[in-house]
Amino acid sequence: MPKGTQFFALRAGQHDDRTVASSQIAASVVIASLLALLLSAACVSAQQSAWSKHAPLPRKSEEFSFATANDKIYLFGGNPSGDHAAPPGLVQEYDPAGDRWTVKKPMPFPTHHLAVVGFAGKIYLFGGAIQPQPGGPNQLPVNNSWEYDPVADSWKALAPLPTARMAAVAAEVNGKIYVLGGASVHPGAKLVSLGPKVPHRSLNTNEVYDPAKNEWQARMPMPTPRNHAAIGVIDGKIYVIGGRLASAFVSTGSSTDVVEAYDPAADTWGAAGLRMPTARSGMGYATFGNRILIAGGEIVDRHLFAAIRAVEAYSPASNQWTELPIMPSARNGVSAAVIGNRLYVIGGHLQATALGGAEADSDENDALDLPGK
Repeated sequence: MPKGTQFFALRAGQHDDRTVASSQIAASVVIASLLALLLSAACVSAQQSAWSKHAPLPRKSEEFSFATANDKIYLFGGNPSGDHAAPPGLVQEYDPAGDRWTVKKPMPFPTHHLAVVGFAGKIYLFGGAIQPQPGGPNQLPVNNSWEYDPVADSWKALAPLPTARMAAVAAEVNGKIYVLGGASVHPGAKLVSLGPKVPHRSLNTNEVYDPAKNEWQARMPMPTPRNHAAIGVIDGKIYVIGGRLASAFVSTGSSTDVVEAYDPAADTWGAAGLRMPTARSGMGYATFGNRILIAGGEIVDRHLFAAIRAVEAYSPASNQWTELPIMPSARNGVSAAVIGNRLYVIGGHLQATALGGAEADSDENDALDLPGK
């Protein structure tokens, strides 16, 4: 036997203690991994059980524009189902008290990706995109402005939005409506239907509408141009959260996690401080008490091409984000609203962007009970 070599002879039934110890360690690792998976699954199950199911959406589409009025939820427009499909121009009303949907009269001018906000029992809709000719492109930004009366199920044309744009957001403060961001062609360029290969940009435009006077004014531009963002109002200030940079389309744009605050009284902007935990666009949003709730959305980069199921809440007072129970299914382009102490997350698309076509549109209507304001 060579010098320094050790020889271990094991009789039948005899074991090497090191082999036994290694086996025990391996078994322990497997058991720990299984326990971790079971615990994770239990946590997800518990989060999902926090949500309740309600009457499904009668007519599915992706990226409805949404607002609340008179304790009801309204969904407008919907996304065209293809590059040359007409916008559906749908109007659907959900009454949480009766858990029932009503399909209302279609929009007089079928448009998608509008900026929408409820105020004083009416709903105001601005901009969006249309299909100018049947069978043609369907992403032409427009400057139309409308007032929708939910009780009368009627429409009234308003003074046009100064800047034609799609995928902007809107918020009301002290009786005036601010329309922020969006996407359109470059300044001075001919207005054409947008697309990933069509030169265009995200906007930082800030225009305010006075319903009492039916007039518009330009205000201080937003620091970060973006579209497909979220918005909320807390203590008289407007918070614009996340959204899409550079382009209206995920293939040529990128999501941001930037949060910026606008003070309408002073006409000034500032960074809110803490960025959102998950950079995303195409999310649902609603305000509850002193928090802005963000639900779902999408992210597309070199690592991910995915819809999101996270629900996060931002508190400007503490400048903190908190996580709420995750949505039952990941969706982008969802509609969101708070009625009473309940967050509703409705519809959307089960994949990022339009992957999967209309078959991947969701009719889900999920609700999460929220703790006190």
